[in-house]
Amino acid sequence: MATVGYIRVSSLTQNTDRQDFGDKVDKTFEEKLSGKDTKRPELQAMIGYVREGDTVLVHSIDRLARDLRDLQDIISTLNAKGVAITFLSENLTFRADAEDAFAKLQLQMMGAFAEFERNIIRKRQAEGIAKAKEKGVYRDRKRKPTIDYDKVHQLKAEGLSTYKIAEAMGISRMSVHRILSGVVTTT
Repeated sequence: MATVGYIRVSSLTQNTDRQDFGDKVDKTFEEKLSGKDTKRPELQAMIGYVREGDTVLVHSIDRLARDLRDLQDIISTLNAKGVAITFLSENLTFRADAEDAFAKLQLQMMGAFAEFERNIIRKRQAEGIAKAKEKGVYRDRKRKPTIDYDKVHQLKAEGLSTYKIAEAMGISRMSVHRILSGVVTTT
């Protein structure tokens, strides 16, 4: 029976130190991705790794999921495999063989708060973008141009210089060099 840790932060710049389990775990799955859905490689790897009798440790409910339905689905999946899951901050443990109505209520409340918090963050972000657009300081990201690689090769075959190709295609000379040298491919 193994004790497995799951650690998640939302971005590459965030630190996972406060979620450290020390020597309490046999194996740790760690990722730096949003908790907005369950399509996370390390989460899926952890679910696939654990076996009956194992225990999963998670620092807090919001580290596992930011959506109540996802949270419930993950816990159900683990419990169906005979795996217990413990949230350290909330001091909650869920086992397949235990029916704790109070723990279930706490889980639903905490999960709902995590989902609510995520929705508030998205709303604030949208409001901030709208205000920045009003002030004229927000610019949508420029989308990379779709480059016709065959056209670049055709222009080169016609004898155009990389400078002229770049100008005609609206791309940098370095992009032309990468395409012609095969560094950039269409697949």
